[in-house]
Parts: sequence; C-alpha cells; structure tokens
Amino acid sequence: MDPQHRHHDVLNDLNPQHRALRRMIPDVYRGFVEMSNAAMSSGALDKKVKELMALAIGVVHGCDGCIASHAQAAARAGASKEEAAEAIGVSIMMHGGPATIYGARAYDAFCEFADARPDGVAAG
Repeated sequence: MDPQHRHHDVLNDLNPQHRALRRMIPDVYRGFVEMSNAAMSSGALDKKVKELMALAIGVVHGCDGCIASHAQAAARAGASKEEAAEAIGVSIMMHGGPATIYGARAYDAFCEFADARPDGVAAG
C-alpha cells in the first residue's frame, strides 16, 4: 500500500467486497443505508459531530474500514484535525491501550482525507 494513501486503499479494497455482498443481500444493504442516512443526517447534532462519534466508535472496535470511512466523512463534513484528535482522545479514555493503536490509525486516516479535500484546505 502507498503509505500516502493507505486509508484510501482500505476503502478501495473493500468496495468490490461490499458490491459482491450487496448483490447477494440487497435488502439488508438498502436497510443499512436507510438507517445510516437517518442516523447521520444533521439534527440536534450536526453531521460533523456524528461522523466524529462514528470515527471514535471505529477506534474502539478496531475497524480499519470504519475508521477510513468515517475519517473521510468527517473531513468532508468540515471537521478539523484538532476536533478529530479530541474525538479520538475520548475513545482512548473510554477504551484504554488498544485505542491508542487504532486512535493513531484513525488520526492518520483523518489527516490523509483532510489533506486531500478538494478545496485544498486542511484545517490546522
């Protein structure tokens, strides 16, 4: 994996696997997408906060796909590197040592996606 785009690669590697499974169980995926859209849309909490929460949960579960997906979505929602780091800090506090490993991966993923934003602005 290209170290500069490894989290992009995680998503790219998972895409064909998701497509194959989605063809087999389309109703499950349709339901998941509907639930995801409802859960992640802005309400009392905006989308950015929800994506940071999902990123922190991905850290706790040690899920590289979740980390990559929600790091990308949080960056797209306008989260800053400081906000991502603080959300990851909460996951470390709640989950301890293992979260320091996946937390570092999550921060690296967030920075990769934030630095690649089309507007060229990587929040400090």
